[in-house]
Amino acid sequence: LAPQLGPGAVLLLLARSAEALAELAAELRAGATGSDTGSDSGSAELRVQSVAADLGCEEGLRRAGAALRELLQDSSFGRLLLVNNAGSLGDISKSFLDLTDLQEINTYFSFNISSALCLTSTALRAFGARPGCSRTVVNISSLCAQEPFPSWALYCSGKAARDMMFRVLALEEPGLRVLSYAPGPLDTDMQLLARTRTADLGMRQHFQRLQEKGQLIDSSVSAQKLLRLLQEDSFPSGAHVDFYDI
Repeated sequence: LAPQLGPGAVLLLLARSAEALAELAAELRAGATGSDTGSDSGSAELRVQSVAADLGCEEGLRRAGAALRELLQDSSFGRLLLVNNAGSLGDISKSFLDLTDLQEINTYFSFNISSALCLTSTALRAFGARPGCSRTVVNISSLCAQEPFPSWALYCSGKAARDMMFRVLALEEPGLRVLSYAPGPLDTDMQLLARTRTADLGMRQHFQRLQEKGQLIDSSVSAQKLLRLLQEDSFPSGAHVDFYDI
């Protein structure tokens, strides 16, 4: 995304790890300027800011929301693009009948659903409808939003709830562009967990075969497809689009 952003653009990075965020910010600034500026101001072409915050806790959500409100009060911005990517698998070593701990369940849904709702509404209120401006919200979804996977009751229900939540947003706010994008089976640490920790044997073997046959998708490949989708901007607002649909 960073190379596509024009003069005056700001890229705000949110994640748990301050060290990894700092490394990424430096990499992006170096790509934009040819050298690492070493500061949040960056170059005239791209400013990169980062906030280390755990969206699974109230303090982290407050910190992220405050950073968004402060940034988006700038009336010179002509476009908002918000990508909701944070999420977790939950304890996939458990089957449906093992999920009896209310705190565990509520904590999962608080992070995977409630935080995305709060963060998105905070951003949209801070960057209200402005004449000539555009606003786009992306929800990183999954095939699991539409298909049940054994041992993945929390993940499937969380992804399905998020898809519906953003469909409601698209209906309520016709001036917005809203997209739920399922990136496919990415070659990430999540896939490592899927093929080693999933309680259901058939599911574990399925993910192991994907890895053995080289069928996992590199994250950058999927991200490029998402970027093309956003650039073409022809999807119906609120749509669920899968990597393999494009």
